[in-house]
Amino acid sequence: MARGHWRLDDLPWEQFDRSKVDPDLVPLIKAAALVEVNANDYTAYLCNVFKDDPVFQEVARGWAAEEVQHGLALGRWAALVDPSFDFDAAVERFRAGYRVPIDLDASVRGSRTGEMIARCIVETGTSSYYAAIGDSTDEPLLQEICRRIAADELRHYKIFYDYSKKYLELEGLTKFQRLKVALSRIGESEDDELAYAYFAANEAVDSAYDHARCNAAYMRRAYGRYRPKHIDRAVAMVFKACGLKPHSALSSVASRGAWWLVERRARKLERRTA
Repeated sequence: MARGHWRLDDLPWEQFDRSKVDPDLVPLIKAAALVEVNANDYTAYLCNVFKDDPVFQEVARGWAAEEVQHGLALGRWAALVDPSFDFDAAVERFRAGYRVPIDLDASVRGSRTGEMIARCIVETGTSSYYAAIGDSTDEPLLQEICRRIAADELRHYKIFYDYSKKYLELEGLTKFQRLKVALSRIGESEDDELAYAYFAANEAVDSAYDHARCNAAYMRRAYGRYRPKHIDRAVAMVFKACGLKPHSALSSVASRGAWWLVERRARKLERRTA
């Protein structure tokens, strides 16, 4: 994986336009910055799971370096919007309350193929998410940051997908087994990671963490950013990772169903907030 293909100084920081910042977007960016910069913990876990695959371990380390860079870029943008935002302190607060289990020597997905598919699902989600964020903002600097991150995440997906095929040949998971892993990982999208990142980045230091409240605050803002094209692409990527045809009648049905669920969830969260 290419390291340093772009650097923080390559971004057009001089294009930052405060007048075009959407205040409702800022808490999302702060939370996303914390999740991205925490990638080294995932790398330690992946290197344990693939302890006898030094080539993939190097790939994982390169992936983490790029993810950390994403977090630094997002954190720097957030600090431009809100000079009181202490990114380093928020990172420490996040890490103190949310830890990735890194001392495992086998995948929590039950197989190495499953682990790669789970990584594909994560990259699907992040690529679609940053594309949606970039499309929903008029602020030019954030547009460019999101464009670069979304492209990175798509490239990461392709890397994990290639490795999933390598391990699929060794382990022989069926399409159903692969789909089960994918759906399981999708179901984890509202676990503690994003909710706690939202809490650590946005709430007062003397406040108490409440998963339901923080998850709702994050998801209310996030779901409203998506459009059907983002969901269509995400579903196609999930289908491909599972060995299903990404552009088929079934994927079209799945896309419509996924968009219905996103809209329904967004409306429910808006009503709850109101």
